[in-house]
Amino acid sequence: MSVHTPGSEAPHRAGFACFVGRPNAGKSTLTNALVGQKVAITSTRPQTTRHTVRGIVHRPDLNAQLVLVDTPGLHKPRTLLGERLNDIVRTTWAEVDVIGFCLPADQKIGPGDRFIAKELAGIRKTPKVAIVTKTDLVDSKALAEQLLAVDRLGSELGIEWAEIVPVSAVGDRQVTLLGDLLVPLLPESPPLYPEGDLTDEPEQVMVAELIREAALEGVRDELPHSIAVVVEEMLPREGRPADRPLLDIHANVYIERPSQKGIVIGPKGSRLKEVGTKSRKHIEALLGTPVFLDLHVKVAKDWQRDPRQLRRLGF
Repeated sequence: MSVHTPGSEAPHRAGFACFVGRPNAGKSTLTNALVGQKVAITSTRPQTTRHTVRGIVHRPDLNAQLVLVDTPGLHKPRTLLGERLNDIVRTTWAEVDVIGFCLPADQKIGPGDRFIAKELAGIRKTPKVAIVTKTDLVDSKALAEQLLAVDRLGSELGIEWAEIVPVSAVGDRQVTLLGDLLVPLLPESPPLYPEGDLTDEPEQVMVAELIREAALEGVRDELPHSIAVVVEEMLPREGRPADRPLLDIHANVYIERPSQKGIVIGPKGSRLKEVGTKSRKHIEALLGTPVFLDLHVKVAKDWQRDPRQLRRLGF
């Protein structure tokens, strides 16, 4: 059925797109750039994304709404958490209208990319767009070579790319064009979300992710997967005047071993304080209200390998 909104010629399109790619291929940065606001956490560490974050791109100029599903990077799993993350990716692929495969311009196509491309080749019906990310990091010759390599990869595996698009989310190059090219691949449909919504993630999940992003910055290499954050409660402070509200947020930062506690807390609590200051700024911007943030570091022994603990921590 065609869906026409008042005063428009073209039928309204709305649907889901997901970005896939090996860890750290620029998927979250691209999601944020398309939405125009931070809805997915980013980090230079692989495996930062653990929840499927949906960013909602409203394109009234194209009479369309594009809902971006940001999945964890697909990888060869070493833990139960890794296996769960891969399951999330495959389930998401089966449910979206278009798949964007992100390949960084500054890295040759490797075994990780081939692993994902082979999986994509098995998904017949869904249109696939190859997105060459991080184009600001290479010159035009290297970019041309990468575009040809991506084209060849598709031919070798029998994938017909609907488009091959070079973008730089950081340099804001061709991001709007990418949206323009994704929209025609969506089904005709009324809007799926109200105007103005940017994500359907529960606020508590987003707040926990912002704290985890701050906690990941600058910690030693052994820590990235070991950090999980759970927001225990978010309550307006009682007795505050209406024009000066304050939101109390109590959250626990979980690590796997007692030895990691000192790394996260830092000398005389300096690191944890920095994590609180940094994340509070982002949380206040997200929620539009002043926040009092109470953070505690707790040990949940080997949580990545324990099904019961994974459930408790939201996986």
